[in-house]
Amino acid sequence: MRFLKAHASGNDFIVSYIEESEEYDFSAISQKICDRHFGIGANGLVVLSNLNPQESKVKFRIFNSDGSEAEVSGNGLKCASAFLIFKGLVKGKIISFSTLAGERKCELIGRVNNTFNLKVYMGVPRFSSDDVSFNDGNKYEMIVDYPLTIGQRTYQVTCISLGNPHCAVFFNKFPSTIEWQQIGKEIESHPFFTKKANVELVRVLNKNEIEVLFWERGVGESFSSGSGSCASALSAMIKGLVERKVKVKTRAGEQIVEWLDDGVYLTGPCEIICEGEWLG
Repeated sequence: MRFLKAHASGNDFIVSYIEESEEYDFSAISQKICDRHFGIGANGLVVLSNLNPQESKVKFRIFNSDGSEAEVSGNGLKCASAFLIFKGLVKGKIISFSTLAGERKCELIGRVNNTFNLKVYMGVPRFSSDDVSFNDGNKYEMIVDYPLTIGQRTYQVTCISLGNPHCAVFFNKFPSTIEWQQIGKEIESHPFFTKKANVELVRVLNKNEIEVLFWERGVGESFSSGSGSCASALSAMIKGLVERKVKVKTRAGEQIVEWLDDGVYLTGPCEIICEGEWLG
């Protein structure tokens, strides 16, 4: 299986294009190929198929490093776009992806060698408990500062769906590494989240900037997350803490999130690292 590896602010993916007729167990492959000791190493495997080069349309699937299939990934879409552009498989600057979360579009803003600046349409955010797959026995139109109890501690959480579920927790000062990783792990698998959750720890720097730590569902700690950056920014927006355009600082770079009338947009870099053939 031919592949290309790329990263968006340290959020790395293996990307491959396959013919629809080819038979692969992508869940098993993702666990092997994403292993950082016995495989290539990545947060996830992106599989593209059904390319229509004339209309720049393609089917998008993404598998986490634990083998689970996710609905969508903002940084995964950027890496997929970089793959298609790098390989010369699409025409024009806008690519349309068919994902489990619906249609998503990505626009090429600029390119310098193997680094691409891309703008992704992340869809319309959803806020209800049904959209977030959150069930404590009640129905909510929005989940803002919900008191989620884990052990002896209660966290005020804000939840959003961008086609995949997110849970943001706000801090004035981030906990220690061991502590925040434990928080992420426990919230991800909290029984109220019926499909688990991506977890973001958020610190508001000012009206135009936030800083975020990411614990991704099916992956664990991640240097960055596209949909997580959007969910963090949106959570801060609906709480009235920031403006509708925000710079998101991650452990490995910065991204811009903007909430417009038609939905949410994510802009940031993506770099191709290498390409090769998977023999496993």
